[in-house]
Amino acid sequence: MSAAVPHPRPQAEPAPRAGGAGRRSVGAALLFGAAGAALVLLAGGRTWAEGTAAADIAQSAVSKQVTGQDVNGLPGALAVVGLATLVAVFAVRGVWRTVVAAVLALCGAGIVAGAATGAFDTSALEEKAAKAQGLTSAAVDHVSHTPWPWVALTGGVLLFLAGLLALRHGRHWPAMSGRYERDGTPRPRRPRTAPDPERPEELWKALDRGEDPTGEPGGAQPTAPGDSPGKRP
Repeated sequence: MSAAVPHPRPQAEPAPRAGGAGRRSVGAALLFGAAGAALVLLAGGRTWAEGTAAADIAQSAVSKQVTGQDVNGLPGALAVVGLATLVAVFAVRGVWRTVVAAVLALCGAGIVAGAATGAFDTSALEEKAAKAQGLTSAAVDHVSHTPWPWVALTGGVLLFLAGLLALRHGRHWPAMSGRYERDGTPRPRRPRTAPDPERPEELWKALDRGEDPTGEPGGAQPTAPGDSPGKRP
């Protein structure tokens, strides 16, 4: 009688690691978010438009220029909100992470819209020229626009991409560690040592705490020679 030959067991192929794409998306989102906010804040303090306006009856021209904050302060404010939102993505979990990621994407979209609108806006330049002349309105000639609005627009696109990455891969991203959070369990007490008889101040401190300085460490009282440890008088 021949012995039964066992069939070889099929070897399970190792499952593909699902965390690789998540880790790459974390790095890309952080890079896009930080770089985008930095570009927007940098562009907001630079000159977006400049032109010349007549200063008096003699038609002497005065050069005027406006920064991104003068034209539209919304991109700079949304950049700050986007930075805070990017950090908040890692502080929340579940559905709240999706909500925060959506806010991050909306901040990027708002920056793109504000920068595109301000790239050709001349109202801020005309308002600044009118204030300088003490008038309600003033015409500005030879208006020229700088590339800084498009730098801010690029930063908004990067923030928008960071928000999309958070929406797509955010559920696989790690959250802030709770290792230092207290779970409500009481901390173990340190064992008390008997005070040193050679140091009177330790005896007084033990008396202040309501302890017997002549007792054993841990609060146990000395037993009489005829008493058993588990018997009380």
